[in-house]
Amino acid sequence: MSLVNATRSELTKQFSTAMWWILGIVLVAYVGSTAAGLAATFGAVATGAIGGDSAGAPPLPEEILPPVIYSLATAVGYVFPLLIGVIVVTGEFRHQTLTPTFLATPRRGVALGGKLVAGTVLGLLYAALAIVVTVGPGAGLLAAFGVDTKLDDSDIWAMIGRMVIAFVLWMLIGIGVGTLVRNQVAAVVGVIAFTQFLEPILRTVGGFVDGVTDVVRWLPGAASDALVGASIYTSFMGAQADDQIAWWAGGLVLLGYAVVLLVAGYLFSWRRDVS
Repeated sequence: MSLVNATRSELTKQFSTAMWWILGIVLVAYVGSTAAGLAATFGAVATGAIGGDSAGAPPLPEEILPPVIYSLATAVGYVFPLLIGVIVVTGEFRHQTLTPTFLATPRRGVALGGKLVAGTVLGLLYAALAIVVTVGPGAGLLAAFGVDTKLDDSDIWAMIGRMVIAFVLWMLIGIGVGTLVRNQVAAVVGVIAFTQFLEPILRTVGGFVDGVTDVVRWLPGAASDALVGASIYTSFMGAQADDQIAWWAGGLVLLGYAVVLLVAGYLFSWRRDVS
């Protein structure tokens, strides 16, 4: 079977299940509500509608708010393409559908290639959903408080383009993890534990300890933020923007994680018997 046919088969397989749209709905609800809530809060604080001098806190600089709000699509939403990438592969091991897949596509490299192309399509779809529900409500609420949305700024649109790239790379990383770790529960729990607990803790510590900073800047979440070029984490949560690597280096680091995981998964797991 050719790569085109393998990709068509994978797309049919993925879009015939409910998981992709269930995670899509959760993505829209979670990222959209976060962007709307923070845009309203930060917009109100920056313009003095709430808080003010009596709050004792320094005013928020309005110029940083649009990129921070828009980048929430990746800063908090990257876990969704990562998870669906894991599930795309581990679901086949769990439900033992990989055997007919390999019978239809004996060349396992082609079968994996079909998953990568199908995963790229899903990554683009998830990126579109995340960007729409962050930029739309975020810009509307910022404008309502009189904050410049900067949607006429080419740098903002370049950042949005890099967000799309980040989503696709996270999807490929998820496929790599799923290829390497066959057990779906172990893979999903491991991904959630690392992305939602371990790395945030390390990055928080890195914001205060110089020796740790040199290490955490190369972690996948930090690389993703560097690629995008903006993040609520680097702006408000202790990490410093100056500690980030260049955006292109962040993209290469994230791509490197995907390549290493995919190659390791192919060599040590994908070629093994599945029964």
